[in-house]
Amino acid sequence: MIRNILYISASVIIFFVGLVLYGLILNSGEIPLSEALKEKNISKIENLRIVVDRSSYRLELYSGSVFIKSYKTVFGKNPGKIKSTANDLVTPIGEYIICAIDNSNKYHKFLQLSYPNERDAAEALKRGYINQNEFEVIMNSIENNECPPNSTRLGANIGIHGIGEYDIIFRNLPFTFNWTNGSIAISNKNIDELASIVKIGTPVKITY
Repeated sequence: MIRNILYISASVIIFFVGLVLYGLILNSGEIPLSEALKEKNISKIENLRIVVDRSSYRLELYSGSVFIKSYKTVFGKNPGKIKSTANDLVTPIGEYIICAIDNSNKYHKFLQLSYPNERDAAEALKRGYINQNEFEVIMNSIENNECPPNSTRLGANIGIHGIGEYDIIFRNLPFTFNWTNGSIAISNKNIDELASIVKIGTPVKITY
């Protein structure tokens, strides 16, 4: 009985290690941002914008209209298209900006998005997800160029972040595993690249 348990445990460990090694091979072809810029003959990124495609699990960087590089991403645990509450685990769809940058986050680095935006707030008010007072609180933060507060039923604290402590495992999984609260996760190395070029106000468009 004990021998069977040991065999099963060893098989699971070997299988899991094999998955990670396979993922390492798949990711080995990814080139650094500096090399991607050289290939595009770009010495300086101008009008940086980010496009996140939930359907293809990719985050794409553009310098104006010129595509630079894409990154593998994962999203919220809930695959829904409409984010309606703070705890629904849905990654929102829409146009946002980076409103804050946290370089010492538990997920390595965190680029907070201006969710909910005016459209999110108006739609939520129309559907009865938030009340008039919550709508005005959100609008006030937008008018003051601040990150939206986390005090309304729509929540906030949605952004682009790394993986953190378990980076070596999650970034090398050869399959998609959505695990976030609705944020967009990329590897620690990739969030380092991203954080080196973004600034407050960088536009981020999330599509489905």
